[in-house]
Amino acid sequence: MSQLTEHNKLYSKIADLLKTARQNVARTVNQTMVYTYYEIGQMIVEEEQHGEQRAAYGKQLLKELSKKLTAEFGKGFSERNLEQMRQLYLIYPISQTISAKFTLSWSHYLKLIRIKNPDERRFYEIECSTNNWTLKELQRQFDAALYERLSLSRDKEGIKQLAEKGQIIENPTDLLKDPYILEFLDLPEKHQYSESDLESAIIDKLEHFLLELGKGFTFVARQFRMTIDEKHFKADLVFFNRLLRCFVIIDLKIGELTHQDLGQMQMYVHYHDRFVKLPDENKTIGIILCKQRSRVLVEITLPENNDQIFASQYQTVLPDKQTFINLLNDSEI
Repeated sequence: MSQLTEHNKLYSKIADLLKTARQNVARTVNQTMVYTYYEIGQMIVEEEQHGEQRAAYGKQLLKELSKKLTAEFGKGFSERNLEQMRQLYLIYPISQTISAKFTLSWSHYLKLIRIKNPDERRFYEIECSTNNWTLKELQRQFDAALYERLSLSRDKEGIKQLAEKGQIIENPTDLLKDPYILEFLDLPEKHQYSESDLESAIIDKLEHFLLELGKGFTFVARQFRMTIDEKHFKADLVFFNRLLRCFVIIDLKIGELTHQDLGQMQMYVHYHDRFVKLPDENKTIGIILCKQRSRVLVEITLPENNDQIFASQYQTVLPDKQTFINLLNDSEI
């Protein structure tokens, strides 16, 4: 082995060590900052409680504190920022396990404290922590109404579990969303696009699509070829889900779903189960993403005990979040 190769190996090891050290330092600094802001918020609330007229006293208190802290410590202590520290303390009791660790950045918590529904807030906090979401991804998932979309397919106990544990993947239906939000493909500007255009756009933005699919997905193939009696068939996209240990086939339909589409997906799934999957892997799942879908057609076409074939709609623009909130509220009545 040449001396240059040895030097390159040494460099790589040192570089990796320094990168890890920087990440650890950044994480420690971030946690210290959030803890400090939390304690400042606690001190403000406790001081407010001594005032005779709490609202007026609190406002004057923040104004005076902001003036003095800014003079000595510089930016970051405006009245608004101090109010946010106060809100952090009021919204996150220190007894909450995840919150008590403050694993997220201050910017994450600024977004979270603006979420009024405590169950929804808790869900996004857990998902951010377990999936290492950036602030941008948190904002995107919130805007795309992820919590409401997952909640719509669950009963009250399932919604409670979302708030307590986040999204848990234990069976095929846990993977599903309806609709899937594909605004990142930038397709709305086109008046018309084909299924091939949709597929190409997904491949170009595969990282974003994997995030929308959810936990545990890895990409396997595009236009996966299956040959039956010298006839060739191609599944649009094939993934593998590591949590369920199964293949997931996705077919794209830009129009209304037909019973022929469902039959075709059944064939794809059966082919994978018989010729592709390993003995220790679970049954293949098929998801048809379509613009329009009749639930009655799906129910009549598929077996009553179906647990492999699903049809979900997709949107190429961010939804009206309030619409999903209203749907969720209506379903709980």
